[in-house]
Amino acid sequence: MTKRRVVDVLNGERQFPPPIWMMRQAGRYLPEYRAAREKAGSFLDLCYTPDFAVEVTLQPIRRFGFDAAILFSDILVVPHALGRNLRFEEGRGPILDPIDPDGVGRLKTEGFHDHLEPVYETVRRLRGALPTETTLIGFCGAPWTVATYMIAGHGTPDQAPARLFAYRFPEAMEQLLMILADQSAAYLKRQIAAGADVVQIFDSWAGVLDEASFEAFCVAPMRRIVEDVRKSYPRVPIIGFPRGAGSLYGGFREKAGVTALGLDWSVPLTQAADLQGAGAVQGNLDPLRLVAGGKALDEGVDAILGVLGQGPLVFNLGHGITPETPIAHVERMIERIRKAGAA
Repeated sequence: MTKRRVVDVLNGERQFPPPIWMMRQAGRYLPEYRAAREKAGSFLDLCYTPDFAVEVTLQPIRRFGFDAAILFSDILVVPHALGRNLRFEEGRGPILDPIDPDGVGRLKTEGFHDHLEPVYETVRRLRGALPTETTLIGFCGAPWTVATYMIAGHGTPDQAPARLFAYRFPEAMEQLLMILADQSAAYLKRQIAAGADVVQIFDSWAGVLDEASFEAFCVAPMRRIVEDVRKSYPRVPIIGFPRGAGSLYGGFREKAGVTALGLDWSVPLTQAADLQGAGAVQGNLDPLRLVAGGKALDEGVDAILGVLGQGPLVFNLGHGITPETPIAHVERMIERIRKAGAA
């Protein structure tokens, strides 16, 4: 049976040094990614063309030998597959037509998987192209985070439009989150069927919610996804990443039912150690330490290894790698982690 380190650690195995991958590891910090992006023509073409999506997913594996590859796609392909207009503008990011309460009832689930078939084809090709020991990670955006973009039509600093929508139209918000949860679960199951070993659910805007809203908009929809996926794939690890959850990280694993917790860089290592007592954690180097390099990078890596390194830990950043990150700093991080195991 093939041993895949990330899978084993997520299932509770302790390994030192820990396995490594990075959120957004296929991205603009790599010259080969920028070349593929230019050739593809648009960001959505990059996501929906398996030849390009496979290539950019494999690029960081070839260059750095990470222990996991994460499918190259975007969290907003789900609302796109539900019939919402989506485009990406340089300098602005994703743009959607804002949804109103009436629009929630008009979301189209028919043809959902047909629209996403290129993504499933990418996963199938990746599993055949990756080294057998490399974990393949599928993913989706959590319903709350996806809903914030659907409601505002773009990213905002504090997701005030979505929070107001939820307070003013609670039934419409509940309906939207449940539709997104059910379709996201179906999406993840298709990724697993195509060859994904692990799936991650990104709730990038969990940190803007108060306690009651966190339970209703973050925890409950994620639990619905996890329960649905587990009916078909009870042994596939699921990583939940409620970025910015702070003290609400406590109990999140149990409430949402996820296998492992993705930790953002603001989570104190003492808290992270407590969370690790219940199972695997992933994270949580500040991406700007990786940009800075030198002493800041070394101290950040060493602190995480010192407190969490004996596992179960998947070493990662506390959010995605930024475009200005020097490649040499990524190489230095990997070397420092792997050499720690030989010390």
